[in-house]
Amino acid sequence: MDFCGKTALVYGCGVSGIGAADLLGELGAKAVLFDENENLDREKVLGKLARPETSELVVGSLPAELFAALDLAVLSPGVPCDLPNVLRLREAGVPVIGEVELAYEAGRGEVLAITGTNGKTTTTSLVGAIMQEAGRNTFVVGNIGNAYTGAALKTKEGSVVVAEISSFQLETIDRFHPTVSAILNITEDHLNRHHTMEEYIRVKELITKNQTAEDVCVLNYEDAELRAFGETACPASVFWFSSARELPDGMFLRGETIVMRRGGREEELIGVNELLLIGIHNYENVMAAAAVAVSAGIPLSQIAKTLRTFKPVAHRIEYAGEKHGVVWYNDSKGTNPDAAIRGIRAMSRPTFLIAGGYDKGSDYREWIRSFDGRVKRLVLEGKTRFDIRDAALSCGFPGDRIVLFETMRESMEYCAANAESGDAVLLSPACASWGEFPNYEVRGEIFKKYVAEEV
Repeated sequence: MDFCGKTALVYGCGVSGIGAADLLGELGAKAVLFDENENLDREKVLGKLARPETSELVVGSLPAELFAALDLAVLSPGVPCDLPNVLRLREAGVPVIGEVELAYEAGRGEVLAITGTNGKTTTTSLVGAIMQEAGRNTFVVGNIGNAYTGAALKTKEGSVVVAEISSFQLETIDRFHPTVSAILNITEDHLNRHHTMEEYIRVKELITKNQTAEDVCVLNYEDAELRAFGETACPASVFWFSSARELPDGMFLRGETIVMRRGGREEELIGVNELLLIGIHNYENVMAAAAVAVSAGIPLSQIAKTLRTFKPVAHRIEYAGEKHGVVWYNDSKGTNPDAAIRGIRAMSRPTFLIAGGYDKGSDYREWIRSFDGRVKRLVLEGKTRFDIRDAALSCGFPGDRIVLFETMRESMEYCAANAESGDAVLLSPACASWGEFPNYEVRGEIFKKYVAEEV
């Protein structure tokens, strides 16, 4: 798509919106930044732009006369596609894309794209590290925190873009075409945005929308939805991985060794005791990352070399410290029940589990059933504390082992005062951070700071 001379509405003034506006300016387009928040600090927003002379800012409502001047609209990931203003844009015939689509159109090189409900950040980081250590000109972008739009014009033929792609970003792709994609798992999440599980699944599977049989899609054989998709509907060649069984073709866990079997040939990749990552969910992430890297032409020996030194990403079952024989873990990125299941299953000690936060409409019962005797105290805070307590009681979790607080600070103080040598304290909220914290990163950093300074 040629953007030169075009006028584009950029919906949303956060990191993605600023990145999109700057990229449009570099491409010779005019960006009209828009946000519904009438109290937005205009000078602060415009001050973030690298090319403010190519943009203007509109807040509050969209003027009717603006529609006729627009050639396209670029949605930030946080903007739902069913907002009235977005529907008005579509009704007016304005093409609507997302910032990922904009960046893809402007960029060059090979794209490796990873999605899934959980494990995206670890897998994306790991693929990026493998590609970088293999000597490829690599850009790690997307939902991981680095705007794809900020890297697009730095890419060239021979570059590799490793992109973590969320369901919010997949809603607005058009020609986005990864040569290798991966869907790690699909479990209930973001139903406040997608409304139904069927729609959430459909959007996740859009990552393969433009792939062909010449491309590769890495899929989790142990996810029933993905198995059905891979066997009947995936347009790409499927590379399976499994943590529960040996596969006739794919990547799998045999005892404590990850093995790849392809075309009748079998090779051992690495023993899980050689990894710095812990837990079955991380072994799945490793297998998925290795499958993506193999599909991109990286030898197993090079992949294994990177795997041996790769450290867990921040806020995902991250070791935060040990005081008085109590080990503290930061799993702030466990923002939904399925992610939190992975967190508690990684624990080998009696655990004080800190959970709760913003309500995304989740069902907590499967998570509670996964405790399997590991949770010594269920320490609940935030808006969802009463809902989680009720779900726990309905699942038979003892009420005398549940404590409730309004804030995470109170929860941490309780754990510090009551956990005994040999216990663990795990922050794995099963909920979003919004309300008490702006994002899960801030929540995790405050947790780690408390452990370092107060415990």
